Amino acid sequence: EGVTWYGWETMSDSTTTYQLWAWGGNNAGVSGQNNLTAYSSPVQVTGETWTSVINWTDNQSNGNAAALKSDGTLWVWGGNATGCLGLNEQGSPSMKSSPVQLPGTTWSSGDGGRDSMSMIKTDGTLWSWGNNEQGGLGQNNTTNYSSPVQVGSDTTWSKIARGARASFGIKTDGTLWAWGRNAAGQLGDTTVTQRSSPVQIPGTTWGNVENYRVLALASKTDGTLWTWGLNEFGGLGQNDRTSRSSPVQIPGTTWTNTISAGYNGGAAIKTDGTLWSWGYNGDGQLGINEQGSGNRRSSPVQMPGTTWSKIYMGMSRGAAIKTDGTLWVWGNNYKGQLGVNTHATKYSSPTQIPGTNWN
Repeated sequence: EGVTWYGWETMSDSTTTYQLWAWGGNNAGVSGQNNLTAYSSPVQVTGETWTSVINWTDNQSNGNAAALKSDGTLWVWGGNATGCLGLNEQGSPSMKSSPVQLPGTTWSSGDGGRDSMSMIKTDGTLWSWGNNEQGGLGQNNTTNYSSPVQVGSDTTWSKIARGARASFGIKTDGTLWAWGRNAAGQLGDTTVTQRSSPVQIPGTTWGNVENYRVLALASKTDGTLWTWGLNEFGGLGQNDRTSRSSPVQIPGTTWTNTISAGYNGGAAIKTDGTLWSWGYNGDGQLGINEQGSGNRRSSPVQMPGTTWSKIYMGMSRGAAIKTDGTLWVWGNNYKGQLGVNTHATKYSSPTQIPGTNWN
């Protein structure tokens, strides 16, 4: 063709596979052990070809989970009261305490909320199911669905984040979209109006987005970090307690796309491998060796260490992985959900779970 080649790169399309482990409360069989027993240390979920955990929630009566395998199949288990498992059934009798396959072999990525899930397929389409009482499924209605339904007709979705009744998605063109519950301005569209179809948040350089209940956290490709929603406990990282209904920047330009939103707070990793957290800290969930009902930080505070690679923040606890494959946890542990073989003991600083090959 007359083209001169100057270099090449050898690539592989093989997918790394993993064992899957669970621990903590086991309401509705969310630990996937075919029982309802709580575990304070990791127990393995059957299978050796898992690639990623999509959703893991442990509610009082309807905890649910989902995970992907290397063959593109999606597996779900736990409570199914609102059809959140996507198996075309719902109600307490349809609880699954072991993984069950959801139809299809082209599932790629996704996220789940308290009683709903959203998934992207390899063709870029977006699918949702479960509770839809505030439009979080993006169907332009508030009807619950117990089987996957497509969100619009777009085929360029690349990232989805689900919270309690709210959803956020990023497309391949870098645009950010939101829909669902908006009582605290958590959709970031300058209003507190509920949306049952996606509405765009300004900008075309969004890299990642996470949300938890009433606030959202998103990163851009220029290394900036943005947040919006309820700010009662300083969870927006703005050094104040003023809520916002549109994105405001957290200081700094060296943030990575490795971010996580938690209960009235968040955490993110910078390019130098440092980990920072902010917001409510009543159970020590910021991992900075402090806790108490009046304890909170309204600006990012660094956690010890410079080799952090992944972060997850939940209701009242956090977990992170370092570049050496070690897994660290902190926060509330009333059901043994920190996996350190204890119950009830809170940890306000990172504590290691045994092993060095966590992903």
